Amino acid sequence: MILMIDHVQITIPKNQEEAGRAFYCDVLGLREIPKPESLQGSGGFWLEVGDRQIHVGTEDGFDRLTTKAHVAYRVSDLAHWRQKITAAGITIEEQIPIPGYDRFEFRDPFGNRVELTQKL
Repeated sequence: MILMIDHVQITIPKNQEEAGRAFYCDVLGLREIPKPESLQGSGGFWLEVGDRQIHVGTEDGFDRLTTKAHVAYRVSDLAHWRQKITAAGITIEEQIPIPGYDRFEFRDPFGNRVELTQKL
């Protein structure tokens, strides 16, 4: 039986960890958590989101702009995030409405698709 999602992994280009931290920790405000010592040599970093984790790995040779794969983060004030993302110079893409939710998406600086949702 599958009990829950433990973590989600996304990737950024190799040697872009500082730019990744600047976006995910500084712009989105996610908290970095230590990676296990046995994995520290593989690049990337880990983040905590509520009681789950986002593992940011590194890989080259992948066009992130061609995929619909994404992480959707639930927020409590979508208008705040719309303003913050826009102020960071990131283009917001409106999405087809889903009953009971307000949402938008954007691409992180590496091309990963990100969705923010607010339950109405």
